[in-house]
Amino acid sequence: MDPILDQFESLMEKVRKNNRGADLERIREAFRYADAQHAGQVRKSGEPYITHPLHVAAIVAELEMDSDSIIAALLHDCIEDTGSTHEDIAKLFGETVAALVEGVTKLTRVQYVTKEEEQMENLRKMLMAMAQDVRVILIKICDRLHNMRTLQFQPPRKQREKSLETMEIYAPIAHRLGMQRVKWELEDLALQYLDPIGYKEIEQDLAAKSSAHEKFMVSVQTRINDRLVAEGISATAYGRVKHIYSIYRKMYTQNKTMDEIFDLYAFRVIVDNIPDCYNVLGCIHDLFKPVLGRFKDYIGTPKPNGYQSLHTTVIGREGIPFEVQIRTQEMHHTAEYGIAAHWKYKQGLSNGSLGSEETFEWVRKLLESQQDTDAEEFVRSLKVDLFADEVFVFTPQGDVKSLPAGANPIDFAYSIHSAVGNKMTGAKINGRIVPFDTPLQNGDIVEIITAKNAHGPSRDWIKLCKSNEARNKIRQWFKKERREENIATGKVMLENELRRLGIPVTEAMSEENLPHILKKVGSGSWDDLCAAIGYGGMTAVKAGARIKDELARLGKLQGGKVPAAAPQSVIYPGMAGGAQQSIPKAPKHTESGIVVEGLGNCLVKFAKCCTPIPGDPVIGFITRGYGVSVHRADCPNAQFDHTDAQVAGRWVNVAWVEGDLESYHTALELSAPDRDGLALDVATVLSTLKVKVSGLSARRLEDSTALVVVELEVKDKAQLTQVTNKLSQIHGVSTVKRVTG
Repeated sequence: MDPILDQFESLMEKVRKNNRGADLERIREAFRYADAQHAGQVRKSGEPYITHPLHVAAIVAELEMDSDSIIAALLHDCIEDTGSTHEDIAKLFGETVAALVEGVTKLTRVQYVTKEEEQMENLRKMLMAMAQDVRVILIKICDRLHNMRTLQFQPPRKQREKSLETMEIYAPIAHRLGMQRVKWELEDLALQYLDPIGYKEIEQDLAAKSSAHEKFMVSVQTRINDRLVAEGISATAYGRVKHIYSIYRKMYTQNKTMDEIFDLYAFRVIVDNIPDCYNVLGCIHDLFKPVLGRFKDYIGTPKPNGYQSLHTTVIGREGIPFEVQIRTQEMHHTAEYGIAAHWKYKQGLSNGSLGSEETFEWVRKLLESQQDTDAEEFVRSLKVDLFADEVFVFTPQGDVKSLPAGANPIDFAYSIHSAVGNKMTGAKINGRIVPFDTPLQNGDIVEIITAKNAHGPSRDWIKLCKSNEARNKIRQWFKKERREENIATGKVMLENELRRLGIPVTEAMSEENLPHILKKVGSGSWDDLCAAIGYGGMTAVKAGARIKDELARLGKLQGGKVPAAAPQSVIYPGMAGGAQQSIPKAPKHTESGIVVEGLGNCLVKFAKCCTPIPGDPVIGFITRGYGVSVHRADCPNAQFDHTDAQVAGRWVNVAWVEGDLESYHTALELSAPDRDGLALDVATVLSTLKVKVSGLSARRLEDSTALVVVELEVKDKAQLTQVTNKLSQIHGVSTVKRVTG
């Protein structure tokens, strides 16, 4: 039998099993059409291209979705990769299917200036389509899942890009939609390419101890089943080892080894009804010792994505803690498949109404709050919004609000409505008046006090709030209400930045250059640009960098008008002979001040062992966490065995971004004969230099020598050298050195 036809019949079998009311003939016709359109096309694996839509459709069918979704999955690449049009698909399969395919299709025919702009528009379009019909994102997630399953056929750079996007965007969206099974697989697949060494180590550790894991789980499962039978409760109990990425994250966040992680196990008990959930909970707490503070009732208070279950952490007789989840069969189905398990799909009804449900309120809020942001800010904000841990609080009426962890009353007020936030004059938590920056805790009852004559939000609120929704609504208020003030403020900030870069304002505003610059920064006029900087929609640093780049492109910066700094070079220990590697200047400002070779927008942390600052030769190490740790090149922890391929392969080239204005934490150690007033002299010098000091300690050694350690923040190595020289001039000081190791 033809392997393609065989694969199609396997798909139809899944459809028959999971959706008895499916229109099999329409699905068959969609397959024939897609097969004809993709004729002659092959994937990187060498397989006929039609195998990909068939696999995506199979995943959609496994999620028990309707006929239109399966048909759209079969056709999802037709508009993008073949000669088919929206009108062609609408004529053959209906407008609903055509709209789904259009929503999934990427904007490949539009040329964008930057990768961020392309990513932003793709995401924005996808979210807009999702707000109208959530099946768009469900199909897109299934598409991404199959692409991740076959990512081994892509080049390494593409593997990293797709994996990073999956981890930052698609896995969190799957979580938001309650699709836990899909989320776990996406995370594990992405981790294989983001940190293959870390993934393999965990996989090997789990395999080596699989028999011990199995023995423990069988023992606990038997005890639970025996007790439930004795109590006359009909239930199914089973255990599993947590998936690899969840173990990996725990190792990273808690800095633990595999042997130090004990809560590797999770057990589920599936029952017939809600009263039995609570009966089982009583049995579990009687069988095992519950851990205080680790019980959560998501049945009484479901998560915003519809998830319901009882969670409790207990300790068995072996002294090993484990989690138990108790839920009904229906709850379990929703937990596994999320919104895809919604009853409306099974009835084949229109899903447009789902867009108005509270479950998807976050999509519309996200789109509304990001209307005036540029591409880079939109993508960054989206990642923050999706990845944020949640805290659940209540309104005085008992409605549940989900906010990012660390959120305060400002975030709460703007989550209700912009008008509430703009007119807020006070806040109460559990009946007590509190400051605006008070962090909210799970279960808090929050009341916002408003006044009609309120003067509006303070600019300081932008720094205080934790949610991008609140931050953007405050910026929108300032944009609308204080335009003249914003223009004046932004003009000063931009002129100062241009002056720092050596660019005359007249050059930027000249009749010849201004249209090109405005197009580059995405503003309609110079006043609009200044207003955006004034209300926080764009930073002066970013605007200045784009103006500089555009003037350079136009050839207006020749003759040394704006000196360009040479790229930072580092001696990369992993290179033969210590070859010098240089990384070109980063195309945009980064929050960390560091650009990583071959990677964009990755998490960067500065090593505490050597506290690197701009001007130091630096090197990056890919940690067992999703990020790069930056060390000074002379740090003892940056020295490694060059013959060890596994270790050497995790070191990467990094460089400082030109023109970064951040402050960086470092530490100095002074040695001097112990005497009265030494610490005071040190503090006086630092105060004179106007250096921010975060810590100062002194101790006396046995030889009557005093060691003084100063923790401070500097902008670069030049400033640190100035501080070092001044401290060396203090009476009696023999040495001043950086703290390393």
